[in-house]
Amino acid sequence: MVSAHPDWIVPDWPAPSRVRALCTSRNGGVSQTPYDSLNLGLHVADDEATVHINRQRLARAVAGRPVFLNQVHGNTCLSLEPGTPDGSEADACYTTTPGMVCTIMVADCLPVLFAVADGSRVAAAHAGWRGLAGSDGHGVLEETLEQLRSVAPMDIAREAPEIIAWLGPCIGPQAFEVGGEVRAAFVHALPAAAGCFQPQAGDKWLADLPALARQRLQAAGVHSIWGNDGSTAWCTVSNPSRFFSHRRDRVSGRLAACIWLE
Repeated sequence: MVSAHPDWIVPDWPAPSRVRALCTSRNGGVSQTPYDSLNLGLHVADDEATVHINRQRLARAVAGRPVFLNQVHGNTCLSLEPGTPDGSEADACYTTTPGMVCTIMVADCLPVLFAVADGSRVAAAHAGWRGLAGSDGHGVLEETLEQLRSVAPMDIAREAPEIIAWLGPCIGPQAFEVGGEVRAAFVHALPAAAGCFQPQAGDKWLADLPALARQRLQAAGVHSIWGNDGSTAWCTVSNPSRFFSHRRDRVSGRLAACIWLE
């Protein structure tokens, strides 16, 4: 049973009944300014004891064990087991174990949650531009999908399982200015990505991170994609009372997007 703070986001998507998911906001915790109030990151110089209280609040809300990764903007996808420790280095995770909560921390990067349509497994990924772009078209989303598909039961292993995805809040297309090398990395892998960049002065571009993620998911065979549509309501930079944003504040807490099996 989910006991979410009223300001948290509970995805509106056609997930199987045993799949639960939520994304926290900055509200509902005990951290002091500038981390007020539900900062879940231990690596941002907030008081450690306070962060642990916040994490305990999240654990009670999900009635499970959130596993907090050491995210490094890579594409490693880790299998969560009961013995998996917090601080394991990865930028995505998946599980088939009820009560193990796949947890991704963000403060402008895009969290992506995944559920297999038969309710057998779930995953979460941290998609900043580096992890999303990856290398030669293989980034954190593609790696996560590979892992989800590789653990399909043997009797359906010959068919790609249907997977649905939900995109959480992130820096919006009106706020995410990047250099030409970022655009080049995406367009090299997928020429259609050019449409997700709007030119600015001095070889700068405004990038639409959720649109780039949707393109990559669709190219990888995921066509049921929900959540962040690039509108202002989903933008971490544009909503300071609801979301943390590193780009806006520099010193910032961290949100968490979570998915698990009951």
